[in-house]
Amino acid sequence: MRQDARPLPAFHRHVLVTPGDGWVRAWVEDDFHHMGVTLRHDGQTILGVEAELVRAPWSTCPGAVQQLGATFTGVRLDAAAGRGEKSANCTHLHDMALIAAAHAGDSAPIRYEMTVTDATDGVRIGEVTREGRLVLRLVERNEVIEEPAEAAGKTLFQLGDWIASLDDQAREAARLLRWGAIVARGRAIPMERQSDATRMPPTCFTFQPGRKEEARRVGTVMDFSTAAGRPLEDRSPD
Repeated sequence: MRQDARPLPAFHRHVLVTPGDGWVRAWVEDDFHHMGVTLRHDGQTILGVEAELVRAPWSTCPGAVQQLGATFTGVRLDAAAGRGEKSANCTHLHDMALIAAAHAGDSAPIRYEMTVTDATDGVRIGEVTREGRLVLRLVERNEVIEEPAEAAGKTLFQLGDWIASLDDQAREAARLLRWGAIVARGRAIPMERQSDATRMPPTCFTFQPGRKEEARRVGTVMDFSTAAGRPLEDRSPD
């Protein structure tokens, strides 16, 4: 048993989704990102897309706002998840657009909080809560899932079928936690090794050929394990 009661060093990511009359907004903040998306809609179709990047890792990230609008404007809310084009977009803005579309008809905000501990003896523990209630806990050893038993033996990149088998709320939480656990690996990579975009595969807006050659690392990295504040503490449902 640990004698030190302080929280383990960990990656923290919060997502806040707020529905309104004719709009829905989704924000995300973690060690590397702080950004949000607002969808304007008529109850069926996305009429407009707005995005704000408070903190992003690359100089080219702001250009993804226009791409996000091109991807989702005019798309039905219930068809947004099937729109695709994630690698052409900022993947984090894209994810926020999808979760916003999924909750456009809700009557109350939703807040997800994810924590992924730094690896200790090869073990990482990831948890996601929804409105303060634990939804899912993942335990990895040397990048292989040990818990839950239904996903044991798989890596984070092999969880698609298992996640698809879950009910709607658990599926959404599992997707958020999986992506958070993938991003969390950046905490263990020296900054000099993750600051050359030309070495990256074309998995997002910035890493596309012709753009990644111009990208420069610019974002401030936060460590919410030691910071006094919490992710999205300045964002309240409105």
